[in-house]
Amino acid sequence: MKKIVVIGAGAAGILAALQAAKKDDNKVILMERNDRIGRKLMITGKGRCNITNVADLPTFIKNIPGNGKFLYSAFRNFFNDDVISFFEKIGVATKVERGGRVFPQSDRAVEVVDTLCKCLYDAKVELQLNTKAMKIITADHKVTGVKTAVGQITSADVVILAAGGSSYPATGSDGNGVHLASVLGHTIEELHPALVPLETDLDWVKNLQGLSLRNVRVSVFTEGKKSAEMFGEMMFTHFGVTGPIILSLSRAIAISLSKRQKVFLTINLKPALTPEQLDARLQRDFKKYAHKQMKNAMIDLLPHRLIPIILDLAYINGEKPADQLSKKERYKLVATLRNLSVDITKSRPLAEAIVTCGGVNVKEIDPKTMQSKLIDGLYFAGEVVDVDGYTGGFNLQAAFSMGYTAGKNASDC
Repeated sequence: MKKIVVIGAGAAGILAALQAAKKDDNKVILMERNDRIGRKLMITGKGRCNITNVADLPTFIKNIPGNGKFLYSAFRNFFNDDVISFFEKIGVATKVERGGRVFPQSDRAVEVVDTLCKCLYDAKVELQLNTKAMKIITADHKVTGVKTAVGQITSADVVILAAGGSSYPATGSDGNGVHLASVLGHTIEELHPALVPLETDLDWVKNLQGLSLRNVRVSVFTEGKKSAEMFGEMMFTHFGVTGPIILSLSRAIAISLSKRQKVFLTINLKPALTPEQLDARLQRDFKKYAHKQMKNAMIDLLPHRLIPIILDLAYINGEKPADQLSKKERYKLVATLRNLSVDITKSRPLAEAIVTCGGVNVKEIDPKTMQSKLIDGLYFAGEVVDVDGYTGGFNLQAAFSMGYTAGKNASDC
């Protein structure tokens, strides 16, 4: 009988355990430091669990800026249609929403976790809750067991390390997995927050707390040069900015800030209009509201709370009648609407990030099997690996695919 220990009962660890348990002669132990499995799964997709995306393989790779190409083999083993089929078979019906995002029809992450828990029970996986792995024991560069926080040693022929990264430590991802790999000689790429809100010192931004903007284009400038841009939705907060496109842009920004590089954003509030078209739109509005003050003449163009701020940044008196605005002032207003600048001082802490950027160097892992190239019998899966993607189901798919691949190969080796 082969004894397989999986460390971490998140998305990757659960899939690894279920796959490894398919062989009747395998004894599979799933160690989890929390009092229940799937803590992070419970909060993904705002509690709805965005399990995958229906995008094709090339699109998936593009949406995983952190070593996406490393996942080619894992995705070929177990991709989005396999995930959807897997959940449908175990009784979790799914649906596809905007952007190709796949959710359970119930919109309840707890349904996903509870069903996976039942699957582990049916597969006779031994679940050890409230059990923190402190050391992976090896001899002659081969896995022999796992030592827990209470000093107990569990023998093992194979260990699958799926203990997560360092984001949301309350869910169990406190960096312990990275530490366990480091002790064994694996190179750890520096950890940074990914999919994380950004901070600014600008008071006007904080005064817009709670205001969401749709269909805007945000451009990132690093050391004065445009480094990225994205179209979509964002939101102002009491500390800065967040929302889908901000989170997606945040990975590269966090890395740049760690290098002490200057970063600022520009927000194009009307990206569908050229400067000429926007100017024409302004002239129509100001003709319509000719006898109103400027602060009331832009109600068709912008959210009410944003109007006085735009006027202030464009150096236009909000009390000024719309029909008295000069051509020069109108051009300045166009420029402000298309280039609303926000200096970024820092990202929110790693503990608040949805995903960790960094982890075990992928060059030290066989992408076809997820086995360590340094330690025989050691496999990796999930966020502990230096792989991270954008929002939209890409990260969970990566976790499921790595977990499946690690579990299958650990079982077959």
